[in-house]
Amino acid sequence: MTMANRPIAYTLKERKGTVGNLKGKIVLQAHPTGRKRVDHRSFCDEVAHATTFTGAEVEAVLRLAAEIAKKHVENGDIVDFGDIGTLTPSFQSKLVEKGKAEFNPKVHITKPVVHLTPSKKYFTLTGVSYERVAAPDKKSGEKQPNPGPQPQPHP
Repeated sequence: MTMANRPIAYTLKERKGTVGNLKGKIVLQAHPTGRKRVDHRSFCDEVAHATTFTGAEVEAVLRLAAEIAKKHVENGDIVDFGDIGTLTPSFQSKLVEKGKAEFNPKVHITKPVVHLTPSKKYFTLTGVSYERVAAPDKKSGEKQPNPGPQPQPHP
């Protein structure tokens, strides 16, 4: 499956520099924009077209889903990854003083990454319990062994 490679759209925002030799000067910073959202059902349908669901292929389906999601994010799209959360493109932008230099995205935009915003519903743990344990003895510097559950001998 081949997807057209679109550049990630960005806007330049003016702001006042707050650190270093650009402090107090008007600088330009890039922000990603113009992204469309790929809804979860469409995303799942796109993944399903290239798969069959047998036990041995579940891992392959998950890898394919991640690969397709990454391609969408590389094209600047936001992907709703269902219960897991939302995948969005992000990057770092170097500051460029306005009027001193031309903003060059190949130079001033760095470290493109996929950012996962986890689903609160899915990643909020429920039904958990807590157990207080003794703190390790600070004088000896050695950890106290925690025997935990011991395996039962097999008869």
